[in-house]
Amino acid sequence: MTNLLTQYREATAYIQSQISITPKIGLILGSGLGELADHMTEAVSIPYSTIPHFPQSTVSGHSSELVCGYLANQPVCAMKGRFHAYEGYSQIEVTFPVRVMKLLGIDLLIVTNAAGGINANFKVGDVMVLNDHINLPGFAGVNALVGPNLDAFGERFVPTNNCYDRVLLKHANTIAHEHQITVHNGVYSYLIGPFFESAAELRFLKTMGADAVGMSTVPEVLVAHHAGIRILAMSGITNESIMDLETDSTPNHVEVLEAGKTIVPKMKTLILGVLASL
Repeated sequence: MTNLLTQYREATAYIQSQISITPKIGLILGSGLGELADHMTEAVSIPYSTIPHFPQSTVSGHSSELVCGYLANQPVCAMKGRFHAYEGYSQIEVTFPVRVMKLLGIDLLIVTNAAGGINANFKVGDVMVLNDHINLPGFAGVNALVGPNLDAFGERFVPTNNCYDRVLLKHANTIAHEHQITVHNGVYSYLIGPFFESAAELRFLKTMGADAVGMSTVPEVLVAHHAGIRILAMSGITNESIMDLETDSTPNHVEVLEAGKTIVPKMKTLILGVLASL
């Protein structure tokens, strides 16, 4: 673990050598949502390939660069492209950038993702603000906090009933109401993928209380929460989950990217509004 801490510090030192700001807010941008970073001012883009020990994103719709600059006058560090366990990365690799951002100075993390809607009231193009999650891989010990604890970031045992900051959640709801954006508050279920869920699995998740399902976010949230970072997480509902066996319809990644185009303006409005409210 000492070597891992050294890797975090080496990555941090390199990024600091490339930028002149101290970011206070981190952004992790999901499928199709990378263009949010294009609205930053005084932006410096750093390819992941140049950052020591950083993984590389391999998924369509995800760039591979870290962008640091100002958004709504707030110093921000944004990931254009994230990492997933289904790409072959370990949970520690998936969450590597979160701890680097912590060392850079962030104390607030905004995470976005593309998710399938399980709740029957959710429509494609809606936004769900997370108020809780179900970490099914975590039930089997698949998470980045397994192993020796890194005391430099947080304590050994961390409660997870309060991962999502209630004040930020209220801000997001208020901004959505002001701009007439349909926003739901709900539970996100994390699965590793890369397959879209079977009809039986979706019915199971619905019974458990999940409102949406996706292949990211929870690993980053857990590591950020462990490090004492405040968290706001949002899902763009990019497809409706299919629970009926008697259909020829199938979900696919292309529709996820297409739906993301209508969701980006909503996410942008919510994020800028939250940043302005800080």
